[in-house]
Amino acid sequence: MKKISMKWLGASAFIAVGIVAGVIIGNAITVGTSSVTPGTVNDPVVTKSYVDEQIAKLGGGGSTGGGSSSTGQATLEVVTVPTNKILMVDAGSEIVVRGGKAIAYSSDSNGISDVTAGADIKKGSPVPANHLIWFPRDGRGIQAASDSKTSLIVLVKGTYSLQ
Repeated sequence: MKKISMKWLGASAFIAVGIVAGVIIGNAITVGTSSVTPGTVNDPVVTKSYVDEQIAKLGGGGSTGGGSSSTGQATLEVVTVPTNKILMVDAGSEIVVRGGKAIAYSSDSNGISDVTAGADIKKGSPVPANHLIWFPRDGRGIQAASDSKTSLIVLVKGTYSLQ
């Protein structure tokens, strides 16, 4: 019985020495790699208002034209497109046709992206209602179909112009 308890005592002592040695070596490694103290000149503590101010300086440009708020985030704008006008949308902008029959317009042979359907809409093709349409380049837009008697109602996110 004494032999078993001596083995357990020896094993426990060996484990304890290993744990203590691991903690000491781990602290030495951690202290050696952390040469910067938080709150000093090399690692200043900053306030949320300071960070917000710096972020505003970086992204404060905003975009020019319809659908842009003062924070630089584009907002949705309801636009009515008369039957004799073309809604020209700048590159990177998005629309959703909410009312009327729309046709894709492009100054070249390429089209616009129907993100909802995962398809390309070529110049002169119908633009489906309630689909997210993305404009990859300038010189593209939508217009009312030639047989349409009503204006288009469109949600626009980004910059646009009526021509």
